[in-house]
Amino acid sequence: MKRQIEIFTANCPVCDPVVKMVKEMSCDSCEITTYNLVEQCEDKTCIDKVQEYGVKRIPSVAVDGKLLECCTNNGISKEKLIEAGIGKAS
Repeated sequence: MKRQIEIFTANCPVCDPVVKMVKEMSCDSCEITTYNLVEQCEDKTCIDKVQEYGVKRIPSVAVDGKLLECCTNNGISKEKLIEAGIGKAS
């Protein structure tokens, strides 16, 4: 059975090295799908996957239908921005 690897990217200078590293590390039992979220995919599968896995930042990698722990993060939230002082006069 092949290992399903999904990479979520924006084809940016931060994402490209991650995509390259994953592809270099892959073996014959790895099947890689790359989702460019800037272009989105025609059938919107990539957007469904983002929501299903809870992708909050890119690049992110999922293996066999599970977002890797290193890619989980709550992302930017209004609460964190307020906590950092954004929107408040200094």
